[in-house]
Amino acid sequence: MNQPATNTAEQTILLKNLPFDVDGGIASRATIGLIVLATDYTIEYEWRQLFSTIGGIALYQSRIYNENTVTPETLRAMAPRISECAKVITPDTGVDVIAYGCTSASMAIGENRVFDLIKTSKPDSKCTTPITAAFAAFDAFKAKRIGVLTPYTAEVNRIVSDYITARGYQVPVFGSFNEGLDTVVARITPDSIEKAVRELIKQAEVDAVFVSCTSVRLMDDCASLEKSLGIPLTSSNHAMAWHALRLAGIEDKLGQFGSLYDLPLA
Repeated sequence: MNQPATNTAEQTILLKNLPFDVDGGIASRATIGLIVLATDYTIEYEWRQLFSTIGGIALYQSRIYNENTVTPETLRAMAPRISECAKVITPDTGVDVIAYGCTSASMAIGENRVFDLIKTSKPDSKCTTPITAAFAAFDAFKAKRIGVLTPYTAEVNRIVSDYITARGYQVPVFGSFNEGLDTVVARITPDSIEKAVRELIKQAEVDAVFVSCTSVRLMDDCASLEKSLGIPLTSSNHAMAWHALRLAGIEDKLGQFGSLYDLPLA
């Protein structure tokens, strides 16, 4: 005679409203937002290398659409997209600092315009751009004569040179790789950058060297190259990460990344 099947499965015990505590999370010291170009292959890597050495710093990124070819027109075309990119960085919580990751666009659009666009979405955030950070770095270095190296083409280089000199700095030597594609710039070798920097300082006396463009790789080699050159050195990513930390109130000395990281804001 067949017997009915017996359901032997155990009933799940459901525990509701378990007690919990909260702490500062990964952003116990500061929250930093970063707007990254769609064509940028470098800045996130370099910033992660740095921030992984500091506890309590949360880094949140948002990507902004841009054309791969860098021209004054393609740079300015990003302006209407900045506010929305800032808005989606932790939309329900504040962000201590938001950095806009394009050096040449910051100049083509204008720093203050970039800040206004960010603050449309994040009114309480402090803001920086690569060129804003570069100026802060020059002042921290007490540098007035700046050697500038870029990957840009001539029409973008004119914007860069004019913008820097209009702020009261001298540019006695300006070098460029004359490359218009971000995807190529991201693959320029560290050895090529070192040779170009050495050529700059051979041509003119400068107080510091600035390597412009967030696609250029310098963070890993900045400290050793700086010691070899005997002159302060920074780049877009290098200066902006330092500036974002300082704006967030993080004063840690991180000289392994270069002399700038031992300095406060001027």
